[in-house]
Amino acid sequence: MPRQFDAIIIGTGQSGPSLAGRLTAAGMTVAVIERKRFGGTCVNNGCIPTKSLVASAKAIHMARRAADYGFSTGNLFVDMKKVKERKDRIVAASNHGVESWLRGMKNCTVYQGHARFESARTVRAGDDLLEAEKIFINVGARAARPPISGIDQAGYLTNSSMMDIDFLPAHLVILGGSYIGLEFGQMYRRFGSEVTIIERAEHLIAREDPDVSGAIRTIVENEGIRVLAPADVLSAEKRAGGVALRVTHSGRTEEVAGSHLLAAIGRVPNTADLGLEKAGVTVDARGYIQVDDELRTNVPGIWAMGDCNGRGAFTHTSYNDFEIVAANLLDHDPRRVSDRILAYNLYIDPPLGRAGFSETAVRNSGRKALIGTRPMTRVGRAVEKGETQGFLKVLVDAESKLILGASLLGVECDEVIHSILDIMYAKAPYTVIQRAMHIHPTVSELIPTLLGELKPLE
Repeated sequence: MPRQFDAIIIGTGQSGPSLAGRLTAAGMTVAVIERKRFGGTCVNNGCIPTKSLVASAKAIHMARRAADYGFSTGNLFVDMKKVKERKDRIVAASNHGVESWLRGMKNCTVYQGHARFESARTVRAGDDLLEAEKIFINVGARAARPPISGIDQAGYLTNSSMMDIDFLPAHLVILGGSYIGLEFGQMYRRFGSEVTIIERAEHLIAREDPDVSGAIRTIVENEGIRVLAPADVLSAEKRAGGVALRVTHSGRTEEVAGSHLLAAIGRVPNTADLGLEKAGVTVDARGYIQVDDELRTNVPGIWAMGDCNGRGAFTHTSYNDFEIVAANLLDHDPRRVSDRILAYNLYIDPPLGRAGFSETAVRNSGRKALIGTRPMTRVGRAVEKGETQGFLKVLVDAESKLILGASLLGVECDEVIHSILDIMYAKAPYTVIQRAMHIHPTVSELIPTLLGELKPLE
């Protein structure tokens, strides 16, 4: 006989544990199933470890620039074992924190093992059969395998296996010039590796505007990273001491040889081996679980949250999924996925902060719009810090005066973007922030100035 619970949660990423906390506080009995490490991608091989490595790389980069600030550090030595140890300590604290929280949670039972549906109400976790009227899927995603001849024999790293490296790759070749590839590329270049990034699309981070992509390419190339874009990889083969790729680029075929290969071409959901067909849960052609605006699947009583539902690929969207589900189930507060505004950061240095529509999307919409731009060379805070790469760009609806979107590429812009995002959520006209008195000297103080210099988007 299956063991009865009020709810079953599969996976412990950003949605699952918080939902378990809300459900148990409401008096429900909850089973949480985790097959590997508690905390999901963000804690173990995503945001927390990579941003810890980014921080180490930033410190090393600034030390190399010591002369720019009037001091000397002498010869630098990067100890990759120490860099990894620092990252591991930070990850362990978060990982253990999530596990301890769940195991100590009243009315919550933790099962470790692989979860598979046996029906729309029953899930097997190892040798245990569990049953509940409510089931929540929070299984995340993993790195996609590159569809390249010889890639498996050549061997490659992913964002997960990169977390085990405690040495400096002589030459790191990266497949994919988007968020993961760029962050790893810049950090390992700063650690001391030679780095080549191969991107199939015409621009890096192809979803961004050409001026944003172009500026980012300049930033990484100025640090000595070689970028091949657009380029296609025809095949890969293992070589003594590394890997070699046959690549077509600029009308010719060349060989790109490196010591290590990192695949960062996208993500696939961890849904193929959940037994979803036995529960009758619908997935799309790529394996993402189909959900409605309240994150309900086609099967009553089953929800999907986080990366596996294809409605967002970020930690903050996963956590917002939890908030939406909890609000509708427990608070009688009708919250929806469609309420949220697209927002994310690219954590290269300097970072890119993004909210809402891109300039390209606004142009394609055909609406009347205003645009404001300002180079970071004209931002006092950036000049004072000696970090003037990038620019600010905001788009506004000419009729409603509502902010449509922003691309902020520059020092501290990963934080500055929120001042714009909050105005967008408030559905307030841009004049609210344009007339606000901001504090000097900051990057944020130039947002009102930028909004005071809007021009028609032509």
